[in-house]
Amino acid sequence: MTAFVPDPLTLNRRLPLWYQVSQSLRASILGRPADAPLRLPTEDDLAGHYGVSVLTMRQALKSLEDEGLISRHRRRGTFIEPGARRAAPVRLLGSVDAIVAQQSGQRTTVLGHGRVPVPADLAEYFPGAAEVAVFRRLRHDEGGEATNWAENHVAADLADRVDLADLERWPMTKVLRDRLKVDISRITDTVEARLADPRTAELLGVPLLSPILHYTGVTYDDTGRVVDVARIHYRGDRFAFSVTMEAR
Repeated sequence: MTAFVPDPLTLNRRLPLWYQVSQSLRASILGRPADAPLRLPTEDDLAGHYGVSVLTMRQALKSLEDEGLISRHRRRGTFIEPGARRAAPVRLLGSVDAIVAQQSGQRTTVLGHGRVPVPADLAEYFPGAAEVAVFRRLRHDEGGEATNWAENHVAADLADRVDLADLERWPMTKVLRDRLKVDISRITDTVEARLADPRTAELLGVPLLSPILHYTGVTYDDTGRVVDVARIHYRGDRFAFSVTMEAR
């Protein structure tokens, strides 16, 4: 039986390896094509794929099993759960792969895109630029319920290379890094509690002024230039943010 092959991962030795592996595998699972196999490789094969120990791989798989994304069967193997609920808490641990994982997997509809003058509140991120490209997307869970909508402001010179079909499958971070080969150095995250404005209320199907978690992610390339400012509006009754600080 053919096994699903996850994306490769470059490990950061300053972060827990099991967490990086679990988030990378999570992104691969949630962003997989519809016709991808449901069977995962063996623990040994996955450990070799990621360059970690079997014990680390086992810990990563346990976290995905606890989340309900995979099921493990003695002698039969490990399988992706096709009907797993994908609206999970957003956990931030300083990893680009973690951001990709959290934004992957839900059914995504591109609402629109185009170039606009740089908004006044984003001028500091795009100094000297007259325009940026805006991509707007709405995400649903497997039951069809809208869970969040995203607005990405992308550097104009990169925008023409973005394939809209990729945005229906992957988050902008992955498209920039893996499709456009942008060398992403860091992402600065801000989370605020807000009240749903008329547009957000309509898109997410929630009452006006209901609680919304507003996420802003500023993505920098290896030269220090901002290539994307993402604004994601999450339903407050479906998401919680968790941040882990490593002591060393």
